[in-house]
Amino acid sequence: MAEIKKKTASSRARTSNRKSSKRPTWVKWLVGVAAALVVLAAVAAIVIVPTATSKYHSKDKDNKDAMIFIRQGSTLEDVRDSLAKATDKEFADNVVKLLKYTGTDLSKRQGAFIIKNDESAYSVARHLRSGAANEVKVTINNLRTKEDLAARLSKTLMRPKEEFLAALNNAEICQSVGMTTDNITGLFLADTYQFLWDVEPAKLIKHMKRNSDNFWNSERKSKAEKLGLTPNEVVALAAIVEGEIMKNDEKGMVARLYMNRLKQNMKLQADPTVKFALQKFDLIQITYDQLAVKSPWNTYYVEGLPPGPICMPEKSTIDAVLNAPEHNYIYMCAKDDLSGYHNFAETYAQHEANAAKYHKALREYKQKKNIK
Repeated sequence: MAEIKKKTASSRARTSNRKSSKRPTWVKWLVGVAAALVVLAAVAAIVIVPTATSKYHSKDKDNKDAMIFIRQGSTLEDVRDSLAKATDKEFADNVVKLLKYTGTDLSKRQGAFIIKNDESAYSVARHLRSGAANEVKVTINNLRTKEDLAARLSKTLMRPKEEFLAALNNAEICQSVGMTTDNITGLFLADTYQFLWDVEPAKLIKHMKRNSDNFWNSERKSKAEKLGLTPNEVVALAAIVEGEIMKNDEKGMVARLYMNRLKQNMKLQADPTVKFALQKFDLIQITYDQLAVKSPWNTYYVEGLPPGPICMPEKSTIDAVLNAPEHNYIYMCAKDDLSGYHNFAETYAQHEANAAKYHKALREYKQKKNIK
């Protein structure tokens, strides 16, 4: 009996050991999950990490950032093409892979997006997925007409030239910012500005109004008032000065000359206004018939300033008008040294003498150079 009891006890002990060696189901599940995570981590280390950490390296000698443009409705393939053109194919593929991994849909995204030099694919993908669009720079300079302006804006921004031109010719939009269709370009002083790539033309004009208001601070407004001019009139006069004068240090003198004419109710008789009225900006010599063209922009035909600026002047030219030195000159003629500077006169007789000297020097120069 004792022997049977020992065997029974021994059998129970083995059974107990077998039961205790069986793992619960949740432990097995955790082990399986851990194993899966290890595999995923290995895959990530081999595939995803190199993709995410790859970087864009600018090929430009100045290491400039790149920029891509996305329109609504773009597919990931469209984005890849844009990225490949702006950066390189391998980097573009890596960014799009990450976008696909995260199930990103960019069809409703629109705007310009900067890719910084040495930026990772992960950072670019995150920016495209949820970041704000970047602004783009637009430089306004050497522009005369609304058509020129609309073409310059459309060259950098998303909207076509026709949309910008329509807004600039829209009386209601112009009136909303205190301007007319004739002087609206006076808001676009020569400078570099930043806009969202897909900005609507009406919003862009309001943006320019805010910039103009910032420029026309209390000091400049006070100077304009002392001259008896409104800010818009100062811009119109600055545009004439800029079209007439090549030498920056003469701009104030010429501005005061025109203001003297305005006070005496004389016609400004500025040649650049004739070119603007005719829309012929490459004229070298203006004929008497052209001087007589009937246009509100032709200051040989009308008294006072034209209804708006004949170009988009530099801010420095506007300041030259506002700080124009006092003098009594009402005539000017190119100097006979052919330097591009001018002789100024208070009387017509003095002006004729200066003109005679200039024409004599010009004839001699042409004979010397055998110029007809």
